[in-house]
Amino acid sequence: MKPDGKVTRQRYDRLAPFFDLLEAPMEGLFLRTWRELLWRKVSGYHILEVGVGTGKNFDFYPQNARITAIDFSPNMLKQAELTKARKGVTVELALMDVQSLAYADNSFDAVVSTCVFCSVPQPSKGLKELYRVCKPGGQVLLLEHVLSANPLIAKLMNFFNPLAVRLTGANINRETVKNVQACGFSSVRVDKESGDIFKLIEALK
Repeated sequence: MKPDGKVTRQRYDRLAPFFDLLEAPMEGLFLRTWRELLWRKVSGYHILEVGVGTGKNFDFYPQNARITAIDFSPNMLKQAELTKARKGVTVELALMDVQSLAYADNSFDAVVSTCVFCSVPQPSKGLKELYRVCKPGGQVLLLEHVLSANPLIAKLMNFFNPLAVRLTGANINRETVKNVQACGFSSVRVDKESGDIFKLIEALK
């Protein structure tokens, strides 16, 4: 992992015990609804969740699926283990960096990520890894916040991005839709209900 990745991991390790509390307002306002919508779109038996965090998606995992979930922060993964035990969820958890997945090519029917690529040091490298481990015909589903299409708002987001990264490790000006489109997927679409900044991205390999 590159030095900036190490710093980001340390930030998430530090925030892990308080992470759910910090994100509670956004979860209550809209994120939980979008997580549920995303997981309704997931198909296939063998599913990989990237950036499991504290386990916010556990409530939406499909029944009768084999699910593997990873995170690069040891402390976030500890929180996920606690959530797994409390909710009785069947999921294989692993400590891993999305930029270098320890899985063979074409391993998963679907790959899912929610609010992760804002903090991946090399997002294009991570997205190419999702493409690599997804089976031909499989789907990659992402829920991400991105740079606004509004020039004024985009200018403000770019201006405040260094502060956001310093405080949380998350970039607020990523162009994730364009990054996904550059990965070679057969199709990439954004859910029509997505807003200017939060996007539900559906890609097929």
